[in-house]
Amino acid sequence: MELFDHLAMGFGVAFTMQNLLYCFIGCFLGTLIGVLPGLGPVTTIAMLLPATYALPPVSALIMLAGIYYGAQYGGSTTSILVNLPGEAASVVTVIDGYQMARKGRAGPALAAAGIGSFIAGCFGTLVLAGFAGPLTEVAFKFGPAEYFSLMVLGLIGAVVLASGSLLKAISMILLGLLLGLVGTDVNSGVARYSFDIPEMTDGIDFIVIAMGVFGYGEIIKNLSTPSAERAVFTAKVEHLYPSKEDWKLMTPAILRGTLLGASLGILPGGGALLSSFASYTIEKKTKLRPGEVPFGQGNIRGVAAPESANNAGSQTSFIPLLTLGIPPNAVMALMVGAMTIHNIQPGPQVMTSNPELFWGLIASMWLGNAMLIVLNLPLIGIWIKLLSVPYRWLFPAIVLFCAMGVYSTNNNSFDIWLVALFGIIGYIFVKLGCEPAPLLLGLILGPMMEENLRRALLLSRGDWSVLVTRPLSATLLGLAVALLVIVLLPAVKKSREEAFVDED
Repeated sequence: MELFDHLAMGFGVAFTMQNLLYCFIGCFLGTLIGVLPGLGPVTTIAMLLPATYALPPVSALIMLAGIYYGAQYGGSTTSILVNLPGEAASVVTVIDGYQMARKGRAGPALAAAGIGSFIAGCFGTLVLAGFAGPLTEVAFKFGPAEYFSLMVLGLIGAVVLASGSLLKAISMILLGLLLGLVGTDVNSGVARYSFDIPEMTDGIDFIVIAMGVFGYGEIIKNLSTPSAERAVFTAKVEHLYPSKEDWKLMTPAILRGTLLGASLGILPGGGALLSSFASYTIEKKTKLRPGEVPFGQGNIRGVAAPESANNAGSQTSFIPLLTLGIPPNAVMALMVGAMTIHNIQPGPQVMTSNPELFWGLIASMWLGNAMLIVLNLPLIGIWIKLLSVPYRWLFPAIVLFCAMGVYSTNNNSFDIWLVALFGIIGYIFVKLGCEPAPLLLGLILGPMMEENLRRALLLSRGDWSVLVTRPLSATLLGLAVALLVIVLLPAVKKSREEAFVDED
């Protein structure tokens, strides 16, 4: 009953005209920046942070939270329509969503993403409300060794979900890990692999590589093919909403993705990101129905499941922030900044010392998810209109938005040159038949793996056995080894190759 009392208080706070307005502004801005390639919630929240000085603390956090989960909705739009993942969590959506758009099924793909996101968002908020306290005890059990093992499992999962050759997938992960090493060593402060270029000492930003490899690489690929062969923007859109058969396929996928995302999202250290990759892996391991489109060729489950997972994960990622004071990602780090501006110390005391803020924020997430589904489903027709725009007009706009997004992240013109370089590299990947998604996961997890491994070895005085003597860490590493052994088994390897034989 105490939970219902808290929620009643939260809805009382969220249902004021002022907070409803800021919730709508946040959701609208989030959707807009998610749709614009090259812009993300980190950039937008960073730009709007000074504007929250004048707002009441609850209104400020409700608006910033709306931007965050609104961008998760909007990010799927560019992933599906123009093969541009604005956010790390949208990388997996590209694989099948873009292929659906090429076949004239952009409407069902966008609807599946929107409906899955709504269901997952509501469930994630329910988990946040009901289990915030008990779930923090699970997070407390994760030390540096456990985080390292979890990320190893995530990378093995990326090998499994990558299409084509296993050797190419492993090579892409290793390349991502190497790119993640570029920058300044956190322990010694010495620049690594920066080639004496001052701009490289901070490392290579995820946005730079994602926009280059996926965005510019795809543009170069499309420009290199005759206009008559560009199925991307000439395919006729037949239906705007999912068919009865689509519903049968996507409903269980949405439920699986939602449960997985809500579980992984509570882990500080990339749970929301890992959930979209893990969800896609699980769907690919689920047997295809007779007549179902193979994964990588436009399977609606490949859109619904990861979108549900990353939205559920984005909601439950507030748990470590609000209960432990640990920001699990860059957006949550900015939320810590917003709370600090208003003299609020994130952590367990937020629930007791500022219950109106805590429960008001949770209640606003339900309202925000409802606003987003009302905003997004009617707009599917408008987003589809992007497909009718001649490519000669669309590609300069994509280039411009990517350049603007990349520049605004660090206000550094050097990043724009790097995007161009990675665009050429992305085109080479296309020609070589390499799947770039594992590269991005390696890039994101690499620095986090290194940091947690060093911390684990520091605490154990250089004893590597700490990775297998701690039960949770040993279990995660055991799962990673088992997954690798299974995928290398001749029978599994053969069926995996058959599944991807027609993808190109």
